[in-house]
Amino acid sequence: MNDSLDALEGEILDRIQQSNSETEIEELRVETLGRKGRLTLLLRALKDLPSEERPRAGERLNQLRRALEARLDERLSAVKAQSRERALKEEQVDITLPGSRWERGGTHPLTLVIDEIIDVFWGMGFEIARGPDIEDDYHNFEALNIPKDHPARDMQDTFFVSDGRLLRTHTSPVQIRTMESRQPPLQIIVPGAVYRHDDDATHSPMFHQVEGFMVDNHIAFSDLKGVLTHFLRQVFSAETGVRFRPSFFPFTEPSAEIDIQCLICGGHGKAGEDQTCRVCKGTGWLEILGAGMIDPQVFRFVGYDPEKVSGFAFGMGVERIAMLKHGIDDIRLFYQNDVRFLRQFG
Repeated sequence: MNDSLDALEGEILDRIQQSNSETEIEELRVETLGRKGRLTLLLRALKDLPSEERPRAGERLNQLRRALEARLDERLSAVKAQSRERALKEEQVDITLPGSRWERGGTHPLTLVIDEIIDVFWGMGFEIARGPDIEDDYHNFEALNIPKDHPARDMQDTFFVSDGRLLRTHTSPVQIRTMESRQPPLQIIVPGAVYRHDDDATHSPMFHQVEGFMVDNHIAFSDLKGVLTHFLRQVFSAETGVRFRPSFFPFTEPSAEIDIQCLICGGHGKAGEDQTCRVCKGTGWLEILGAGMIDPQVFRFVGYDPEKVSGFAFGMGVERIAMLKHGIDDIRLFYQNDVRFLRQFG
């Protein structure tokens, strides 16, 4: 038996020495010392030897087992050291190379337009107010003279949350909240995100508005027209076509819609030889503002006396202004996070 054990030891030691990876060493360990390994099977066979031979054979097998375990561990350590040394040489970093440049970010085009709008109204003495995106039915509808079952609610495609809560469909609720907590004179603008269930080339489920209102004694429609005319001349140009159209809003009376000549098609309604302009839908005009004198009933909701105060309010879509300013014909481009598109406004 000793001769066979010597031969086994020599064979395994040679294979250990020739192993050059952790995988090979582990496979050899399992083959030799595992549950079904060659040396393990010899240890189990001791019971078949005569009783007088078992002690000597057992001692020899245990010595061989300890020697092989030690040699396997030694070879494994050597292979790991060689692997680390090789990795250091192959994966070393040349610190003399120039570093990678970080891409510089830029302001989103919608933020640029909002900032420009704020600057114009700030120059006219307006202050900024903000309110919650999740509103209650009262401030979003009721206090703005839009009672339940009013047809105007159908036009706003509301996202309802729960328990009378909803995603605000316009920034007008901030007008109500401001007037509830303060007394005239007021000269406020409210920039912010609003939400409606609508999605196409000119509408988005989330978009941005700037609400504005002025309340004091003897505020007239001429004040409204003067403020908005100055605003449009600052944001666009004196040559841009502008028109005031009679309209209806539940919270203003009288009301008007303000249109700007479509800058995508130049007011012709055509984007090409025979293609209808997608932005203005062939009309040559694009509505960007709704405005009017604040309805007396709205004043009553907030505790103002409509016999003593008057005021106007307006609201504009930021995306539509940005589309006109930059010649963009699809509102969805603002929200697709296409870096090629966004870099144009850096």
